[in-house]
Amino acid sequence: MRHRAFIRSHSLVALSVLLVGLVVAIAIAAAVAPTLLPAGDPIGGEGRSVAAGVIFVGSYLALALGRIPGLSIDRAGIALVGAGLMVASGALPLEDAYKAVDLDTITLLLGMMIVVASLRLSGFFALANAWVMAHATRPLILLGAVVATSGVLSAFLVNDAVCLVLAPLVLELTIALGRRPAPYLLAVAMASNVGSTATITGNPQNIMIGSFSHIPYIKFALALGPVALVGLIITVVLIALFHRGEFADAARLEAPRPKVDANRVLVIRAVLATLIMIVLFFAGVVPAKAAIIIGGLLLLTRRVKSWRVYAEIDWSLLLMFAGLFIIVAGAQHALLTPDIIAAVSGFHLDQVPVLSAVTAVLSNLVSNVPAVLMLKPFVDALKDHDTAWLVIAMASTLAGNFTVLGSIANLIVVEKAADSGVAIGFWDYFRVGAPLTIITLAIGTLWLWL
Repeated sequence: MRHRAFIRSHSLVALSVLLVGLVVAIAIAAAVAPTLLPAGDPIGGEGRSVAAGVIFVGSYLALALGRIPGLSIDRAGIALVGAGLMVASGALPLEDAYKAVDLDTITLLLGMMIVVASLRLSGFFALANAWVMAHATRPLILLGAVVATSGVLSAFLVNDAVCLVLAPLVLELTIALGRRPAPYLLAVAMASNVGSTATITGNPQNIMIGSFSHIPYIKFALALGPVALVGLIITVVLIALFHRGEFADAARLEAPRPKVDANRVLVIRAVLATLIMIVLFFAGVVPAKAAIIIGGLLLLTRRVKSWRVYAEIDWSLLLMFAGLFIIVAGAQHALLTPDIIAAVSGFHLDQVPVLSAVTAVLSNLVSNVPAVLMLKPFVDALKDHDTAWLVIAMASTLAGNFTVLGSIANLIVVEKAADSGVAIGFWDYFRVGAPLTIITLAIGTLWLWL
């Protein structure tokens, strides 16, 4: 039995390495062909199109898997390799590759990461955790507090960063209170996805959509905020329903007062900066501009070394975004003809239910960020851009709750739980996440459609 598993494993590794080699070979052939063929020969152009298609499909397949068997490479590395091959094959000139990277998205993400890092390093999240521990007197109240905290913070700060901070704190909190951590960790992940639907700054895909669509921050929040609010209530109800044994217990929760390591001056400073940034968002200041200015000003301190803030930033995520922009631009440049756009328009993407369903399915196949980038060229061909982008933002985000693999936020929570010996399996997540996704998607679709 072990021998068969060993053979299958090695066969998979050999196949994946062979396919990677094939993609690289096609890219190199497309790059070399124009120099070997007569000027104007159509084969050179067709070769670039074929290379672009192969690189695009190969990159997105690897991104969906999150790895390449046999190679020690992550999603950021995959995106970088794909982007490099797009340029190497001639599918996208280097100058156009530079232009393809949406600096508004990168800048906003970077600024938000600095703000979240400053909040964490100041001790703000530890203080919030201690406050919840002191006031959550019943299991159901504790669940509601966790959902509200994760959902509200994720609405204004990037949900991946919020989960990275909250998951260990909720683990510590539930263990100290003598409760089972799993339901509350599910609440962190699911509420972060639902809450992040509300604003442009809630998650990476919304950040991109805000940059592409130029929808004002307040208009975006007014359109999707109600969906997020209802979704958070449903999250509490479903988790309590599927974990009745945990929440039927009406015993009063008591725990020793935790020792909190927080710097009062830094907490006040970080919270004040965050509130100013949010006010600027609603006041109409370009989110990327507001976030990077506030983030930069937060670095002006004597109490925290800058390198500690830099260590909190997810540089690999920024790299992955840059690579994805180039991969999609290369495919669009080499493959996306007016005929293809017209053919896709035949699927009635201008209809809210259709676009919502397509986005949700695509988000679960290739992940939400790549799905948004893949849909961008087709949204440009629609009449009502704003509604289309709001539908994509809603569906791509809420679809992240369908399985544990649906969003990076889910994986962060599951990995943090596993580090502490708490196992959250596929079924543990799916039995709550699937109905939550279907219900919230239906509500969001109806809200934007009617």
